[in-house]
Amino acid sequence: MSPRQPVSTADRSSDGLKLLPHVISVKSDRDDSAGFDRGPQRLSIVVPAFNEEGNVPALHTALTDVLDLTGLDYEIIFVDDGSTDGTWQSIAAIAREDPRIVALRHRRNFGKARGLATGFAAAEGDLILTMDADLQDDPEEIPRFLSKLDEGFDLVSGWKQRRQDPLGKTLPSRFFNLTVRQMSGVPLHDFNCGFKLYRSSVVRNIRLYGELHRFTPVLAHAEGFRVGELPVRHHPRRWGTSKYGWSRLLKGFLDLVTVTFLTEYRQRPMHVLGLPGVIAFAVGVLIGVWLTAEKVLTGASIGNRPLLLLAVLLMVVGIQFLGLGLLGELLVHGTQTPDASARMSPVRETVGLSEARIARAGLPPTGSS
Repeated sequence: MSPRQPVSTADRSSDGLKLLPHVISVKSDRDDSAGFDRGPQRLSIVVPAFNEEGNVPALHTALTDVLDLTGLDYEIIFVDDGSTDGTWQSIAAIAREDPRIVALRHRRNFGKARGLATGFAAAEGDLILTMDADLQDDPEEIPRFLSKLDEGFDLVSGWKQRRQDPLGKTLPSRFFNLTVRQMSGVPLHDFNCGFKLYRSSVVRNIRLYGELHRFTPVLAHAEGFRVGELPVRHHPRRWGTSKYGWSRLLKGFLDLVTVTFLTEYRQRPMHVLGLPGVIAFAVGVLIGVWLTAEKVLTGASIGNRPLLLLAVLLMVVGIQFLGLGLLGELLVHGTQTPDASARMSPVRETVGLSEARIARAGLPPTGSS
């Protein structure tokens, strides 16, 4: 592998772009004096694609033109997430011509998070960069990502300061980013940006499913990794149509609830389930005691009182919440990390992988070429 060459950190003030202050996870107890390994490193670029037939060849050309100048040993992993056009044929043809290309194909469309998880499981680089296949992310930003990561971060997330998207995408995104920033405490401006650079240790410690790909900085921060942000250029889409819009706002909010629970209470579910259980049970008991005292002291009939039903309901609900909390604690105690084969299960076929690497990644041996 070739040693890393010095990378350019050109000032983009003419574009109105400035580097952000470091966003450092306070949970990390790493000894900074030890420094980071700046020896020969391999870069894996993971590109999930869905119906991007017209963009894949141009993206491949743009990536290789930039990466060849960095001096890094690299691989580009295209993950076709069940495209219905000629995306797979385009990716497979490129992979057969360029040994640095790895092509993976899902059996059907599983979503971007699953596509990234597939690419992460197959990637063997020390650094892993993710980007979209729509040519809106600029490959010329890659050297700046590498320089930013060398400042002491484990994950660098892109910030599309000047988004070249219609209002139907930018407005939901702004609201979403504000909400995530407030609820997670991670001070990034653009969680939706798919242009990110990770150290391999980060992707090995987070699990992606559903639509959690937007929350990788939050998941990494919760694991104690250091997260930074880098303003990047964003280009208008030249071919194809966007796969996102207002509909992802509700999905994003539901996923945010999931991520908040996973990051804050994953190891202590009783704290989130037990508290409402204790409150409900205590209120039910107090109402029951008051009704009992009223019956004993005044002889009033309480059998047909709605408060009696409420007291019983609150106590039952409280017991259920406490029981769920205990079950959660048992599950946490017995949790096992899923292996690579479980993450790679949706893959139908591959191009550009050796048999040994297929076995390491947990890919299906049939249909490979």
